[in-house]
Amino acid sequence: MEKLKCVVPDRLKRRVEESHVDDLPSLSSSLLQLFLSLPQFHQLISELAAEPATQAGLCGKNEGAALDLKEKGNQCYSSGDHSQALRCYSQLQALRLAPIDAHHTGKNLVATLYLNRASLFHKMGLPMESLRDCSRALEISPSYPKVWYRRGKVNATLGNYEDSVHDLSVAKDMEPSIGGKKQIERELDMLARHHEKKIPKPASQKSVEIPDVPSEIKLQCVKTPDKGRGMVSQFDILQASLIHAEEPYAVVILKHCRETHCHYCMNELPADTIPCFSCSLPLYCSQHCQVRAGGPIHIPDTMVGSNFKPTLECIPEHKHECQGVHWPAILPSDVVLAGRVVVKTMEQKGQFTDVPNLSETLGLCESYSKMSPESKLELHIYSIVLLFCLHYSFSSELSINGDSASQIVILLSQIRVNSIAVVRMKSNTNDSYDQQDWFQNFSFGEAEAASSVEQVRVGQALYKAASLFNHSCLPNIHAYFISPTLLLRTTEFVSGGCPLELSYGPQVGQWDCKDRLRFLEEEYFFRCWCRGCSEVNESDLVISGFCCVNPNCSGVILDNLVANCEKQKPKVPETISNESHLQVHELKDIDIKKVANISLDQTQSSFHVGSGYCLKCGSYCNFASGAKKLKKLGLISEGCRIQ
Repeated sequence: MEKLKCVVPDRLKRRVEESHVDDLPSLSSSLLQLFLSLPQFHQLISELAAEPATQAGLCGKNEGAALDLKEKGNQCYSSGDHSQALRCYSQLQALRLAPIDAHHTGKNLVATLYLNRASLFHKMGLPMESLRDCSRALEISPSYPKVWYRRGKVNATLGNYEDSVHDLSVAKDMEPSIGGKKQIERELDMLARHHEKKIPKPASQKSVEIPDVPSEIKLQCVKTPDKGRGMVSQFDILQASLIHAEEPYAVVILKHCRETHCHYCMNELPADTIPCFSCSLPLYCSQHCQVRAGGPIHIPDTMVGSNFKPTLECIPEHKHECQGVHWPAILPSDVVLAGRVVVKTMEQKGQFTDVPNLSETLGLCESYSKMSPESKLELHIYSIVLLFCLHYSFSSELSINGDSASQIVILLSQIRVNSIAVVRMKSNTNDSYDQQDWFQNFSFGEAEAASSVEQVRVGQALYKAASLFNHSCLPNIHAYFISPTLLLRTTEFVSGGCPLELSYGPQVGQWDCKDRLRFLEEEYFFRCWCRGCSEVNESDLVISGFCCVNPNCSGVILDNLVANCEKQKPKVPETISNESHLQVHELKDIDIKKVANISLDQTQSSFHVGSGYCLKCGSYCNFASGAKKLKKLGLISEGCRIQ
């Protein structure tokens, strides 16, 4: 992409810099004509979107490599190196690389790999994973006697007597050798004798469901003078109420989570992961996710005995990225997400020649006009590249013109400010953590309840309705996820008519005001006017403070940068005087209050805040003088400046 940026002439760069949304079709057309004349552009498109037969196959199937990994996995299994065997079957891509129609020694290769992994799981004491792999193998190759035999053995381990007898009986009928039949008969007799001592079935896995449905809470979209559209409730809402639940319009997994989380539901991958049948990029936690992401699995006609007929109620989000093309693995996640939005919208409208007006469909605000010239040019390049990729991978009828490219530019700018990071809760002491249990057991106001967990970003998604909720650094609602489903709950009592606002980033108490403002302006292109950023609050005074120079004082001293930021706040409480120093009054947060009891002098009616003065005892620290001493001692460099 950098090479394409470099070849754009200065006259076009100036047009990009001065461009607005109305200029996009003409500008996109000019850039498109430029790129079509460049051999390096055509080479790029060929590498990203060419047919697998004409490329190296970064994401394509590779029967030879799959067979090599299978043999290596078998050797590790025989030598007792079970963890390495599992890596060969799963994580090192034997299953990911094996074509669905490949055969080895007369057996379907994918079915054989599932059988081998099932045997490994059974050996490792993971019977449920083994059972699922056996069923997957039988769906592909139902006349495979070894799979029926293995599933019968696994069912016996699980105490499923009737299922075990059925599977072993089918295996006996299919077994071609007389010796094999006699062995299975002996095992059936042994199973019958030990039927009374069967092992109890393990407790069924808890289903993850939305705990309650926000059916009684009616939200409405309103226009506000300072924040545009926003969401409110007509009636009072109790604390911890579920106010909104929404499935994503489109979602994509982030690149760093491709090997650890399901590419459809975003949950952590189990040991028995399953790949896409047509390419080697995605991994799924279940067949349900596999089918919903890639569409119905087309088993070759040679496997006429297969009874696997999946149903599909949604538009498969991965189908257009399949068949081994490179661009879904190489392009940034937000560009891949844009491709999924375009394809879904075109599928819904039944229109495959031009990119539709996505602003009308999604109702999202755009940020193009506020972006830097470099960011604008980047969007234009990615929009044209994505348009070509969709033309080759999704619909050859898709027109490649300035109008379609401009629609993708607007969409990319909308994704930049409207997409939501799908997160998972990760325990600092345990990698897996039940999000639903965590939320239900969380007691608001007790910070220690969440001190041992952190949020980890695993995906990026667009939620049409949720994008209407505005930001506040002191939010009254909180977002969390069950699979890709977004749920919003109130964190406090909210009066009817009061705006419902969540945090787009760090909140009051996490970052100080100046850092929050800079983050929101750089990432979302707005200046926050919430009460956390327009009123004086203790966390912003304490979080960036220095220890008092008085060794007997536990107070804090502010540098010039923090003090100036507080002075520039446009709205201040009425109790603040006209003096140059700021005054602090009400303590609004219980945790900040604990800090303030130690660091601030709360015996006074107000606090005077100035650069270099302790908030508790009033002692003064000369930062400039201190910097000179540190430089003289060589503890800081000459170029370092202390405010």
